[in-house]
Order: sequence, then C-alpha cells, then structure tokens
Amino acid sequence: MTELRSQGWYGGDGRDGYIHRAWMRRGSPDDAFDGTRPQIAIANTASDLTPCNMHLDEVSAAVKRGVAEAGGVGLDLPVVSLGETLVRPTAMLWRNMAAMAMEEMFRANPIDGLVLLGGCDKTIPALLMAAASVGIPAVVVPGGPMMNGMFRGQRMGCGTGVWQLSEEVRAGTLSPEAFLASDRSMVRSKGHCSTMGTASTMAIMAEALGMTLPGTAGTPATDSRLIEASILTGRLAVDLVRQGRTIADVITKESFHNAIVAIAATGGSTNAVVHMLAIAGRLGIDLTLEDFDRIGADVPLLVNLQPSGKFLMEDLYNAGGLLAVLAEVKDLLDPTPITVTGRPLVDYLDDQPIWNTEVITPRAEPLIEAAGIVVLKGNLASNGAIIKPAAASAHLLQHRGRAIVFDSIEDFHARVDDPDLPVTPDSVLILRGCGPMGYPGMPEVANLPLPQKILKQGVRDMVRISDGRMSGTAYGTVVLHVAPEAAAGGLLGLVQDGDEIVLDVANRSITLDVPDDELALRTPSPALVAGYASATRGWERLYIEHVQGADTGADLDFLVGASGAEVARESH
Repeated sequence: MTELRSQGWYGGDGRDGYIHRAWMRRGSPDDAFDGTRPQIAIANTASDLTPCNMHLDEVSAAVKRGVAEAGGVGLDLPVVSLGETLVRPTAMLWRNMAAMAMEEMFRANPIDGLVLLGGCDKTIPALLMAAASVGIPAVVVPGGPMMNGMFRGQRMGCGTGVWQLSEEVRAGTLSPEAFLASDRSMVRSKGHCSTMGTASTMAIMAEALGMTLPGTAGTPATDSRLIEASILTGRLAVDLVRQGRTIADVITKESFHNAIVAIAATGGSTNAVVHMLAIAGRLGIDLTLEDFDRIGADVPLLVNLQPSGKFLMEDLYNAGGLLAVLAEVKDLLDPTPITVTGRPLVDYLDDQPIWNTEVITPRAEPLIEAAGIVVLKGNLASNGAIIKPAAASAHLLQHRGRAIVFDSIEDFHARVDDPDLPVTPDSVLILRGCGPMGYPGMPEVANLPLPQKILKQGVRDMVRISDGRMSGTAYGTVVLHVAPEAAAGGLLGLVQDGDEIVLDVANRSITLDVPDDELALRTPSPALVAGYASATRGWERLYIEHVQGADTGADLDFLVGASGAEVARESH
C-alpha cells in the first residue's frame, strides 16, 4: 500500500500535523493517525427531510463497524441530501449543487476512501458525480426499498399508486375520502419507493456499473441483510484503499453498456439517462444519448414491476434480485468491466436462479421483446428526446394528432379540466418551459394528468410531449427530455394549438408537421417567455447561466470533468 492520502494531514512532527491529530484524537489511539489505517468517510445523506433516507444513520453505523473490523477508521460525513417529494421547485435543480458540495468536502478532508450512502432519487447520482470528480476509491450502499404497499388487498406501489388513484378520483370512480386514506397503506416502512422508480433504478445502475458489493441493490431497507451488506461494504472500502482501486478503474464505457442493459431488462426509469450522462461527463467517458438506444432499445423486459407491471421491489428481491435478471441477459453484457471487488460483474452471474417466474420472467418468455429506452429525433427534438415503450400504450407508439399547448405547469393546471378545452383522445398534449434552464431544474411534471372530460370517456392514456422529466414511478405514452428545450431556442417553443405532431417510435422520430417557411415567421408566445426562470443571485442564477441540455446530462458546464484529489495548500 502506498502512503495514505490522509497522511498529508496527520503525518509529520510539525505544528500542522499536531493540530490535525489533536483535534481528531478524542480518545483515538496513535495508530488511528500513523498511516497504517485508512480513513474511510461514510458520505451519509440521512435527513429527516429526506424520508427515504432517514434510516441511513443505522446503515452508516454498520458500515463503520465493517471499516473498523478491516483495520480502518470510519468517519460519518453528513452531506447534502435531497428529498424528491419535498424540495421545491424540483430536486433536480439541486443535484448539481449537492454534487459540487460533496466533491469539495471529499477533496478538502483527510479521506483515503469513500462509502456512499444514498436512496432517494438524486442522492446516488449526486454522490457518484462527486466521487468521480475526486477520484479516490469509493463504493455505494443503496438504502433499499420500503415494504410493499397494500391497499384494499392489492399491491400499491409508492408513487405509482398516487398517479393511478388520483386519476380515478378525477374520473369519478374513487371517492376523495378513499384516496386520502390510501396514503397510510402506500408508505409502510423506512426505505425508498417500492416501485421500479428512479430510486430503485439508481441502485440497479450503481450495481451494474460495478459500484456496489454484488447482490446489494434492491435489498429492502427493512431487511437485516442490508446491515450485513453494509458491514461487508465497510470492510471492502478498506481493501479498496489498500489495493489502490479507484472509481475510474471500475466505471468505464463498458460499465455503462452493462448499466443500460440492466435498466432495460428491469424496466428502469427514464431518469437514468440524464444521471448516467452526467456521471460519464465527470469521468471523461464519451457516453451519448444514442448509446441508450443502440445498446438498450432491443433488450427484453424481464421484470414484472410497477409502473410497467404488477409487482414491487420486495417481490423482485425475493424472486432472485438483479443478479438473477442479469444472468438471463448475460450474453448482452460486456464481460470486461470489473466491480469494486476487482472481479468482473459477469463472474457473479453463475447459479443465480429465478425463484418466482411471475416476477422475473425467463429470457425465452419476456414481458416485452424490446423494452429499453428509445431515443427520438426530428425537427421537434433535433438534439433528441426519449420515450419508455415499456410504460407506454402500444397503440400510441405510432400516432398523429393535433397539439394542445400549455406554456407552463401552472397554465396546464388552470385549463386542463376546462369543459371547453378542444381536446379529444387523439390530441397531443404539449407542456413546455420545463427544461433545465426554463423552469429551472427540469421537474417531473411531464406525465400530465389527462383532461377530466377524456377520463370520463374511459381513456387512460394520451400522447404527451415535454422538455421536462417524468417520475420513475409514473407511466404513459410520454415523450420526455425534448432537446433543445423551449427556453434554449428549441422548436418546441414555436408549437401552436392545432399543429399536427407525428410520433413514430419504430422509426425513432418526433416531427412537427408545419412548413419551414411558416415556422420562420413564428416567435415564442409572450406567456412562455414570461414564464422562463430568472434569478438575480444565488444558486439559481449560477444554474441558469451554466446548465447544459438534457441530452448531455444537465450538468453545469464548469463541473464537467474532474479536479482530482489533491489540495496544494495547508489551512494553518
């Protein structure tokens, strides 16, 4: 083992080393600082305001135990935490800020290795973005999903149940009283959403990238095996430092290939696209929007989980978990990338049986033959847009309809249930002004509730198009992440009511069927321009001035890449 990075603080006989040791000693013996015991920071996103991560203090304690057992020094490091359901205007606005703050704290402190504790949607990507930009050894412990929700004897997926039941209230088929009572049944324990939403997808992404102890992703938050995995991960973190295995050794372009396959086979969230692009950007890996389509679009869906199916994350874990799924598509994986253990991911796929073929279907009997995220291009999205066919209605994947345009989510809420809204089941609902720059932050508002007059006709899906995002727990025929966004001059800003929109998923196209000479005479509506975000100070101003498009990960332009772990100057 080469000299520990932390010895730049604790080593030597001078005044500076004395100060660092004295303030950290607090009863610790000399060997805590003599360069023989790696200092492992446990980056902990626990917060009472991030309910999905509230239990991570318990996980941190287990990690710290494992670190000590392996001869290291475990240090709990609270970092910025983002609760998806609470933070306004959207947690996505703060992902880059969290990543920047974490990166600076990882670099500034006497840390030799990292254990990254995340759960709620933005916490794992922010942690990985930060760790990638610093470059020291790191490993992830996902916080795990909550227990299955149950309502009236049926599984109720956290998040997905909200979208389903709220539409039934608007359609008049469920009473408001029953809807309000259901929230006690949806969130029954600690942990993140029980569906294959973004939080579950991020755990699967982390494991498929090689950044977890294999077999950890999807372990329920209530399961004692999560504590066992946390102890073992603490031990592993010490080994990572001693072996000098960094995040760049683990995450490669081929690792992203495997993550794309894993997300497609499990029916993962579209939000994976923007987060994986951002992580790749921090590592200098040339991952593009087109890679998601090229690698993942034809991967079969094998996991029958909400929002694309019936079951929930606890069922997936009991049926064999992610490794059982990956064993079915092993031939589609790249065999070369290693995991944090030093062994390739594919080495862990032997003898991984499926215990419930209703939850995980065999490769020969997929739920959907080709279910990965599809990338669309055309004049309406010259830099690309995405759609998740597994969550869409098959009859709408090739569709022509007239646009009904909303210039903001507030405009939508004000008019969607207007009985005079000229909407039919064939209409295409357009929501714009919701991209990274325009909102700001690219909120999860794209899965628009259907107009009440349409719901009362028995219709439960329509084509919807937006430069915003959709919750990973949501579903429907929704075209997302349209780039360039309206606020960045995208053609989406010029669409008018009545324009014909052509969606052709099989041919990867999304088109505004309006002559170019007519488009040349148009300008964005005053209401749209007036709704664009503006800020005179603080993070929002910095964000608006520097955020990149969804097609490259919506990171800030000056955060792309890495600065390494070196700090040249002393503090005293």
